[in-house]
Amino acid sequence: MPEKRILIIGAGMAGLSAGCYAQRNGFRSRILEMHDKPGGLATAWQRKGYTIEGCLHWLVGSGPRNSFHSIWEDLGALEGREFITQPEYLRLERREGEPLVFWSDLDRLGEELLRLAPEDRHPLGEFLSDCQALARMRVPTPDKPMDLISPLEMVKLGVQAAPFLRLAGKWGKISIDAFAQRLGNPFLRDGFRQLWFPQSQIFFLMMTFAWLHNREAGYAIGGSLPLVEAIAARYRALGGEIRTCARVTKILVQGDKAVGVRLDDGSEERADVVISAADGHTTLFSMLEGRFLEDRLRKYYESLEPFPPLVQLAFGVNDRLAVLPQAVSGLSIPLEERLQVFGRDHVLLPIHAFNFDPTLAPPGKTVVVCLLESQYEPWAVLHEDPVAYRAEKERIAREVLRALDRRLPHFSEKVEMTDVATPATYVRYTGNWRGSFEGWLSTPGAWNLQLPQTLPGLEGFYMAGQWVEPGGGLPTAASSGRAVIQRLCRKERQPFQ
Repeated sequence: MPEKRILIIGAGMAGLSAGCYAQRNGFRSRILEMHDKPGGLATAWQRKGYTIEGCLHWLVGSGPRNSFHSIWEDLGALEGREFITQPEYLRLERREGEPLVFWSDLDRLGEELLRLAPEDRHPLGEFLSDCQALARMRVPTPDKPMDLISPLEMVKLGVQAAPFLRLAGKWGKISIDAFAQRLGNPFLRDGFRQLWFPQSQIFFLMMTFAWLHNREAGYAIGGSLPLVEAIAARYRALGGEIRTCARVTKILVQGDKAVGVRLDDGSEERADVVISAADGHTTLFSMLEGRFLEDRLRKYYESLEPFPPLVQLAFGVNDRLAVLPQAVSGLSIPLEERLQVFGRDHVLLPIHAFNFDPTLAPPGKTVVVCLLESQYEPWAVLHEDPVAYRAEKERIAREVLRALDRRLPHFSEKVEMTDVATPATYVRYTGNWRGSFEGWLSTPGAWNLQLPQTLPGLEGFYMAGQWVEPGGGLPTAASSGRAVIQRLCRKERQPFQ
């Protein structure tokens, strides 16, 4: 029987994962990538000798105890990679008084929180106790999509996962903001809201602390690009091919079957199977022109909340900035004046110094990144006027530098490189819907949803990536690409390798 030909749209983490597993299972695959290099949202870029990390803060599965570890090994992501676990998750400063440190170590975190807010001993104790319980668990996760699991396997998994599922049921429908409202200490209450997006469910945050405590979610020295390049090299070594600068505009359908794609240069490529690991909205509403959409899936795109668009400011600094903490999410400082960024008023400035990664800057120097929530539509409009667009980016950079000078005297004098990426930048280089920097936010109403990887009435087509299930992140994307090939193997009645 001849090899099945697979076209994969997008060389992000999901597309590369699908490609690697396709090659390992005897399919012949080819990835079409709109950018000039693989990676998608898992990317970085260089300016004046500095590397600006656009994605990686921590990688779930860096430690062998974690269930995602085997996937990263399959993909060749871990070979020769050095991982570090920063001692702090986030340090939150205030105008008067000592800062609040959210430590990566749960024991130290508990001491810090209870020392600062003994009046909140009961809610904090419950939170910390369940974080410790999660850290002690070896969470059993299925090695295949849930709908491919046999009834007997489902029963065994349910028994093994019962303690985890109990905690997930307890905390999964509580947002970070709702938990923060239980706290009486105002500084601690605001601190929890700074840890992650306050509308997201707190269970994800608890899992993050458990992973960090167990050293299962380290930062990969070198950042995103070496990680992606290693996976792309594994894919090519398996016989796969990546075609860059190849933007797909349409998925070709004959009858009820996907048969190939059309590119923006008018050329067409044919295949037996098409996998879209590209932006979900573009795939469904543009490449497939809104066909094959069930009402339920359409409503998801109307009601689910994507990760917000960001303005990312990066500064190359002639200083190692050893005074700044080595923290997963950096340092947050109060602003003396509100900073307006298209529909968002910021009273705090997040500062993420990559002083723990010497590969991103020349010796004795470092990169500082500030991420600010914004809105997409105003930036999309402004981008049509290059002069006004550049002026607004420069205004925001000036105000951020002024704030940094107050916290770090003479900071701006040491700045050798400034780079500002907006939501319009994210769309231009990755195509991600509305400039979102991941996919669906894991809110209490969506934390356990899974969107379909296939569409009713359309054969030979699959979807993978962060738009398939809420939560986002590199592990989700990689496991999603793996799941697509598992489904394809089941359809072809062959064992999955």
